[in-house]
Amino acid sequence: MSLPARLLNFWLPLTEKRYLGRAQDIRALRRLTEMKARLWLHPPFGTTFDSRSTGGCPTLWVNPDSPGPLLLYLHGGAYVMGGPVTHRALAARLSRASGLPLCLPDYRLAPEHSCPAALTDALAVYRAVADHPQGVILGGDSAGGGLALSLLSEILRADLPKPLGLFAFSPWTDLTLSGDSCTENAARDVMLPVTRARDCAALYLGATAPDDPRASPLFADFGGAPPVWLTVSGTEILRDDTLRMAERLRGQGAAVSLTVERDLPHVWPLFHGMLPEGRATLRALAQWLRSLSRPEAGS
Repeated sequence: MSLPARLLNFWLPLTEKRYLGRAQDIRALRRLTEMKARLWLHPPFGTTFDSRSTGGCPTLWVNPDSPGPLLLYLHGGAYVMGGPVTHRALAARLSRASGLPLCLPDYRLAPEHSCPAALTDALAVYRAVADHPQGVILGGDSAGGGLALSLLSEILRADLPKPLGLFAFSPWTDLTLSGDSCTENAARDVMLPVTRARDCAALYLGATAPDDPRASPLFADFGGAPPVWLTVSGTEILRDDTLRMAERLRGQGAAVSLTVERDLPHVWPLFHGMLPEGRATLRALAQWLRSLSRPEAGS
């Protein structure tokens, strides 16, 4: 583990995890998260951004004129915060690393909009971009990674044009929070407090059952799924969300690439500007993405 990773693992429990565990005002939490993103997370110089409506949903397009498949990326934030402001730097770095255009939807958040509002928005955006000439690749992190997987299940169920693949960083796939890692890693996870995860799940779910596949893709069907790339840290409370998701996908015939890293924070690629491990993960993902852009990937 790099020195920056060690320093970050020391700092996050004293700052982010402590604040997330105590924060009561969701709107204040959103404002602070966006302020810190503007301060610390910066896109590569020369990145092109274009804000527009896609499928009726506000979206931020990153390097929209780049050739190749379109990355449809769904941001994390426990379904209650996050958006283009918090994730534009990661989206830009991923677009630059892969050489591909990226679409970042600003989907509706809880508690103002409960499940399935986020999925409805994501599906509307996908329908609008599904005819992209070189195909679409789904992606996301944390709650956005789970949302991408729920979206994939909906796409398969509705017999829509299939994406070329899907990738997710530390996806939240089980809003029942039944994975053993939720207790085993409660103290080891340097960023996420389990109690706040339960609170955010309740805010997002509303009247929806926590095992509803639209909220928890761990319980969804994925017959005919394209290749999937997943990564997670072994010390996260969401470790088992990824491990069990990989097992379910493989059990339904999907080709899954799974990487479990050691002692890294939740969605460490967000910190690509300071973590060499974050940059290495993005390079590995970019190589996988480029393999999907070959002509035979869409056949």
